[in-house]
Amino acid sequence: MLAGIYYGAMYGGSTTSILLNIPGEAASVVTCIDGYQMAKKGRAGAALGMAAIGSFIAGTFGVIGLTFVAPPLSAFALKFGPAEYFSLTVLGLMLATYLSGRSFIKGLIMATLGLLLATVGMDPVTGNTRYTFGLLILEDGFDFLTLGMGLFGIGEILVTLEAKMKAQLVTTKITNIWPTMKDWAVARWSIARGSAVGFFVGLLPGGGAVIASLLSYAVEKRTSKEPEKFGQGALEGVAGPESANNSAASASFIPMLTLGIPGNPAIAMIFAALLIQGVTPGPLLIKDHPHLFWAVIASMYIGNVLLLILNLPLVGMWVQMLKVPYSILAPFIVLICSIGVYSMKNDVTDVMMMVIFGVVGYVLRKLQFELGPLLLAFVLGRILERSLRQALLISRGDLSIFVTKPISAVLLGIVGLLILVSIVLTLYSTFKARPARSA
Repeated sequence: MLAGIYYGAMYGGSTTSILLNIPGEAASVVTCIDGYQMAKKGRAGAALGMAAIGSFIAGTFGVIGLTFVAPPLSAFALKFGPAEYFSLTVLGLMLATYLSGRSFIKGLIMATLGLLLATVGMDPVTGNTRYTFGLLILEDGFDFLTLGMGLFGIGEILVTLEAKMKAQLVTTKITNIWPTMKDWAVARWSIARGSAVGFFVGLLPGGGAVIASLLSYAVEKRTSKEPEKFGQGALEGVAGPESANNSAASASFIPMLTLGIPGNPAIAMIFAALLIQGVTPGPLLIKDHPHLFWAVIASMYIGNVLLLILNLPLVGMWVQMLKVPYSILAPFIVLICSIGVYSMKNDVTDVMMMVIFGVVGYVLRKLQFELGPLLLAFVLGRILERSLRQALLISRGDLSIFVTKPISAVLLGIVGLLILVSIVLTLYSTFKARPARSA
């Protein structure tokens, strides 16, 4: 169900982007640029049709890649011990921080905050309580669902209600949804490139649909013979990014299922759901729970077909649903979030904590902090701590274990390179800005 919601959101986000100029999902932000311009020119049907078909092709490509890449990667991951997992988790955190926002420093602050929140509660080794300030409700630590619902659910609602969006539908009548031969000739290579870009970006811990769609749009504009038409209603500007975000959505399951490393907040939700069901994502998942692994892949094949059916013939119904004011939808969303959080422990305290995290998420968004690194660091923090302490117990406190093991040393080397590149880019941008200020 959660997998269906995740890649289904990649499909549905294009509808509001094209018709309202409002991204229904973060990965659909790029689709607004040319999709809305196409709708204004009377080509909303072509934009919606190409977005849906491109998403279907790319999503299927991503699932095929998942089918063939995941098993050998899982076999390779069996070579990982505590030291390798520690280094891989550090790399995942670094990439999540490095790729998820405009400011590396703000991303690092959010990741650090997530790691701190993960340490609250009972120490997994000694059993002592940490950072609870004597409060009984904190002895079990913060729950992932409470944190995620608050930061992303309630926080998003508060920001959206404040924005007072007054978007108008460009049209209520959608025609000519099926692409013409000319449209296919224009968009076919964009779909192919978007599928490939999205798949490889989705494999990266910290990569995801948002990065994939942005990178795909940049690639399409760079390879186009007429780059000036981008932003004016270019079909390639819709087909490429929409294909990329769906391919990345499928590929992002690979590091989570085979390595136990969630690459983005949505995948972290699915990671937590597996843990709740007593299933530990990682190298042994395919061996211990093959029915679950292959069922998820089968659901993706079926889901891609169903989503294509939902997007094209039923687009008129989605247009009517877009007329419902957000002020009416918001209370229902809050109610669903509250019921979901309360049902975990039947404790109203969890609902109160969700609201508190919602306010915190709202404030952080207003200060332009990315919330993704915080949630990922919260999930990865416990893996990081467990791997670190296991490795140090094996080596009897010798830190050299992290550099004497080849895989661990390579992963830490990549982390060091990323830090070095970030420092150089920061110094370069600072140096480049000085003459402009003096002028």
